[in-house]
Amino acid sequence: MAVVKPFKAIRPPKEIVKDLSCLPYDVMNTQEAREMAKGNKHSLLQITRAEITCDEDVDEHSEQVYLKSKQNYKMFLDNGWLKKDDEARFYIYAQTMGERIQYGIVGAAACEDYFNGTIRKHELTRPVKEDDRMVHINTNNANIEPVFFAYKAIDEIDAIVNKIVTSQEPEYDFVADDGFGHKLWVIYDENTNKEIERLFAEKVKYTYVADGHHRTAAAARVGEERKRLNSNHTGNEEYNFFMAVHFPHNQLSIIDYNRVVKDLNGLSESDFIAALGRKFEIIKIGDEIYKPTKLHEFGMYLNKTWYKLEARKSALDDSDPIGILDVTILSNHVLDKILGIKNQRTSDRIDFVGGIRGLEELEKRVDSGDMKIAFSLYPVSMEQLINIADTGSIMPPKTTWFEPKLRSGLTIHDLE
Repeated sequence: MAVVKPFKAIRPPKEIVKDLSCLPYDVMNTQEAREMAKGNKHSLLQITRAEITCDEDVDEHSEQVYLKSKQNYKMFLDNGWLKKDDEARFYIYAQTMGERIQYGIVGAAACEDYFNGTIRKHELTRPVKEDDRMVHINTNNANIEPVFFAYKAIDEIDAIVNKIVTSQEPEYDFVADDGFGHKLWVIYDENTNKEIERLFAEKVKYTYVADGHHRTAAAARVGEERKRLNSNHTGNEEYNFFMAVHFPHNQLSIIDYNRVVKDLNGLSESDFIAALGRKFEIIKIGDEIYKPTKLHEFGMYLNKTWYKLEARKSALDDSDPIGILDVTILSNHVLDKILGIKNQRTSDRIDFVGGIRGLEELEKRVDSGDMKIAFSLYPVSMEQLINIADTGSIMPPKTTWFEPKLRSGLTIHDLE
């Protein structure tokens, strides 16, 4: 069963929380981070992307940048822009996107749960990215940013959350520049905190990494490393835990994660479409954007024309939870066999476009000449994600995209 416990969060005064909070470090590049933080002395990007406060030619993974992050973090603490709560507590974090609201429990997950399989994952991680976040965590002695977890919804936890958010004013309540709303409630009642911890321990068998596989792996490895180096280790040290926001699965929605490809692997357009027809029924749409409406349907944009693709039965593998995914069907029968892209993680011929950017972004990438062809996909469901994680399977790269992204800076977890 899942170990999730309250912790003493380090967090900003409500007066500056909107300015201080930021998007996760890995959804932007350095130049975008510079623009986002421009003119904002409170921006947490000075800690999560500390290279923006260094000379422009500095390597973002250099020791100088990690030490600058530590220096900036100390400056935030010294200035009172971040303060530590006096008691260990859970927090409720609500995100609003249009008409949809999702409520998560901010708590400390156990590093041991990552290694024993209680925390389940569905993506592979790259050691170099894990190492980067390990250095960042160790240098600051803190989990500066949370990870995004899901769990199978529990009625009793839902009832506690509902009671608090309908009877208590939030500590934070703001709309970020991207239009998404963010609220945070502090759970002050000791008995309520104990009850939430008990419910996770007794009723939540597994938690699932929704977004933040590298941060999760890095945090767990830091805990394991410190355990190994501490001859007086007891298991209760704060480094045995890391910060995560736990959302009930039935409140989450995965949006599409689309593909653009630079060339047709030497094929003419007519030969490519002929090859495509072996595994897909092809319907020409025209200049109107086509967004898939169900599983095994795809949109394709080529030479200023949209097509609807419907996978034939010969393209489906119903016996395999990975094989039945639309991203696998596209990967196996189009990207690999026709376009010759064998490894999407390393190929420079393919790029990935989150659905939050809209399908107009696919048209833009192709019409500009940057890319030759684009594919729009129907999103994976939470049920599919959980099923895949439960079977120990790994999804193809860039399969899931969650929105809204967690806002960094509302809570920080100190490893001391």
